[in-house]
Amino acid sequence: MANAITNATYQQLEGMLAERIDPARIITQEAKRLAYGTDASFYRLVPKIVLRLKSLDEVIFAIQCCRELGIHFTFRAAGTSLSGQAVSDSVLITLTDDWRGHQIIEDGNKIILQPGVIGADANKYLAPFQRKIGPDPASINTCKIGGIAANNASGMCCGTAQNSYRTVDSMKIVFSDGTLLDTASSESIDAFKTTRPELLQGIQSLCQETADNAALTERIRHKYRLKNTTGYALNALVDYQDPIEVLEHLIIGSEGTLGFIAEITYNTVVEHAHKASALLVFADIEEASKAVTTLSKTPVAAVELMDGRAMRSVADKPGMPAFIQSLDLEAAALLVESHACSQSGLDGQCEQIMDALADYTIIESVPFTSNPATVASLWGIRKGMFPAVGAVREVGTTVIIEDVAFPVENLANGVRDLQALFDKYQYSEAIIFGHALEGNLHFVFTQGFESQSEIERYGGFMDDVADLVAVKYQGSLKAEHGTGRNMAPYVELEWGKDGYALMQKIKVLFDPEGLLNPGVIINDNPHSHIENLKPMPAADELVDRCIECGFCEPVCPSRTLTLSPRQRIVLYRELQRRRAAGEKVEATELEKIFEYQGLDTCAATGLCADRCPVGINTGDLVKQLRTAKYQKFTPIAKWTADHFSTTTAIARTGLKANQLVVKALGGNCIGKVTNGMRNLTKGATPQWIPELPQANSQDLKDLTAYQPQQVKKVVYMPSCASRNMGQQADATDQRPLTEVTLSLLDKAGYEVIIPDLLKDQCCGMPYDSKGMNNIAKTKAQQLEDALWQASQQGKHPILMDTSPCAKRSIEQFSQPLDIYEPTGFVSKFLLSHLAISPVEETVMLHITCSSRRMGLEGDMLKLAEQCATDVVVPEHIQCCGWAGDKGFTTPELNAAAVHPLKAQVPDNCQRGFSNSRTCEIGLSHHSGVPYQSILYLVDEVSSAVK
Repeated sequence: MANAITNATYQQLEGMLAERIDPARIITQEAKRLAYGTDASFYRLVPKIVLRLKSLDEVIFAIQCCRELGIHFTFRAAGTSLSGQAVSDSVLITLTDDWRGHQIIEDGNKIILQPGVIGADANKYLAPFQRKIGPDPASINTCKIGGIAANNASGMCCGTAQNSYRTVDSMKIVFSDGTLLDTASSESIDAFKTTRPELLQGIQSLCQETADNAALTERIRHKYRLKNTTGYALNALVDYQDPIEVLEHLIIGSEGTLGFIAEITYNTVVEHAHKASALLVFADIEEASKAVTTLSKTPVAAVELMDGRAMRSVADKPGMPAFIQSLDLEAAALLVESHACSQSGLDGQCEQIMDALADYTIIESVPFTSNPATVASLWGIRKGMFPAVGAVREVGTTVIIEDVAFPVENLANGVRDLQALFDKYQYSEAIIFGHALEGNLHFVFTQGFESQSEIERYGGFMDDVADLVAVKYQGSLKAEHGTGRNMAPYVELEWGKDGYALMQKIKVLFDPEGLLNPGVIINDNPHSHIENLKPMPAADELVDRCIECGFCEPVCPSRTLTLSPRQRIVLYRELQRRRAAGEKVEATELEKIFEYQGLDTCAATGLCADRCPVGINTGDLVKQLRTAKYQKFTPIAKWTADHFSTTTAIARTGLKANQLVVKALGGNCIGKVTNGMRNLTKGATPQWIPELPQANSQDLKDLTAYQPQQVKKVVYMPSCASRNMGQQADATDQRPLTEVTLSLLDKAGYEVIIPDLLKDQCCGMPYDSKGMNNIAKTKAQQLEDALWQASQQGKHPILMDTSPCAKRSIEQFSQPLDIYEPTGFVSKFLLSHLAISPVEETVMLHITCSSRRMGLEGDMLKLAEQCATDVVVPEHIQCCGWAGDKGFTTPELNAAAVHPLKAQVPDNCQRGFSNSRTCEIGLSHHSGVPYQSILYLVDEVSSAVK
């Protein structure tokens, strides 16, 4: 349909939208449209306009503008959908972070959520009430409530009893004409009955038509014994009589084709405090499937089935049980979990489950356990299967994950028949796993779309899968991933002519102009599933394994400013494709855009790697590409590395000069002059902010020269930042971090060893972040040599007072040195020698990205809570975006990364703490309260044990 709309019409729409929407959130630049238009599916449509809307009024206005011009539009939440339901070649409507509102009501039994809330965040809000939302999709750490409801997502424990269809309490819905309905409000319902009587009358007619068709009614009841997201929720026409309730449940799983979910209230479910898991291996799929039937009659919360190929795919991964490597391909495993309100109840349930399986031969097992490490390892098997296939695929191919449901009594036969299709179509890497209690199987395989023969192979395979599942076994072609474009050609095959005709009537009734997400669910094109396929060209081995799932996006500090890791890879792939195709003009233009969007505004923290299913660190690619960008500065950088003490002395002199000028002229004056110069130079000069630190001129060798000898010794390696930067002018404690650290170590009875040639030492991070690898490695080696000597060849622990330096050193050093950042060192070595009297105060805590990557998030929070009665860790800030010197040179990155911070600082909070001196500058600037190292807090509340 987009092709029928002229560019002039889209330009007219852009002008209309700009009357009430900030033009900066109306995206028309080609590169951004490509990047923002990409989702997790294997389809590629590039929208003409991408909207980033911040309010309900804006959504209604955008819908009305599109309707006036006859332009179709698609809603997008997190873009983790797999079936092509969140891409558009027209107008793509996305939401800003302003849609994160939530309200807990009825003591946690209900929760009101806006569509931009991440699923895992909803559960975090409910945790104090021992409740959670029912849906538990595998993507819950990334996917958003709007997508969860619009796709009727389920998951491993959700089943069919706790999905959105079963747990929705009420909704706010915007329809294709901009009408708003709040199903929780009798006033809104009465108004809707007046403004849209034809819609409600039409729903009543469809309910009657369904009731009059006994065969169709029975078919619907049969289909929804299983997990089923193929087509519209026809069970709404059978389960409910009130047209408002029918409407509400038809919206669930409608994939944005019937309306926009502006808010949803869920009835929550119990989050049991006690859980145990077991891994049970059977000789073949038949025996495992019989066991599933037996287990369904026991108190199990989840039963995950994994075939022999799936187990083989993770056999060599760290932490796997040793017996996995010896299993043959005939073996099948069940991962079983049970939940209870008490430990005694859980123990009884686990015993009951195993007693029920007494007649089965279990060839290998990991018995029921609640040990967190073992449980994490067991579920790591299941969660590692999708990335295991993705990690070994050929460059240029994509990973496809389909999900179907068989009647449980046909589970084994269904698995065998799927495996036969894998062999027929030569998908040798394909694996099967899934939620066995519902007969819901996922199968994962790799597929290239670069040749017609490959497309035809995939098309033939899907035809056979559809016939197998929908016809032979009367199952569901889409159990939980949604119909999208991928299964739209097969909806009629599954539901029959009368069922499909009913769905067509639903679509016309809700969306008579056909403007909402056309081509999704209802699609007359029998080839829609093999058209508009996403290219996956080779770009760089660092990112070629990316499947564009978007799991990385929530933790990226630049995602609201320019691009997320997924979007960076999308643009880089396109850039490489154009270069390979010889499209020089287009490539040059894209290169200019990518330099800022992709390189300059990436913090290169590596947080994305922790969320990525295949472990891609997009920051590594960015640093590699920066090598060429900064090559001309290499001689200067090498000089600074070779003369590091001089370089830092110059920096210290600059800080002193700033102090004097500010004192003489005032902060406002110097700010106007400095930042005015930055504007004139178009960002070539650094930003000035009032929170610039004073100079630290202390000589650590002098401070430690006369300390008494102690049994306990520590090598103290202050970062170059803390050696040279003091505190900002309004900080309560004006001591430099080096002095505070020495004070704390002295209280705990430690003798401090300072490395030789301290002023010349650096971990190499400033050079590494700019891709100057050789210089960075040289500095790291110099530091390692100095610390090796200072620690007496690793005899004494080493304290680095900033977490980024500690993390980099741990990763780079080859000698067996025990290196700690502040949290780890205090917790392990100091607390037992200190008496702690916590301050009765509310403090902010920023957990740096380096601390998160070192797994210290919980430890850092625990330490802060030992020192203060109320600790606030702000939401949605995984990295501050200061990124070394980018806080000065690209301050918009820092501003975007900590945008949610100031609103979360309580009125009674006067200060914050972290463990990176440079991060603390930006945090102070954007929060309105001074941030200092957590060592200041520990030193303040501690005294030596008598």
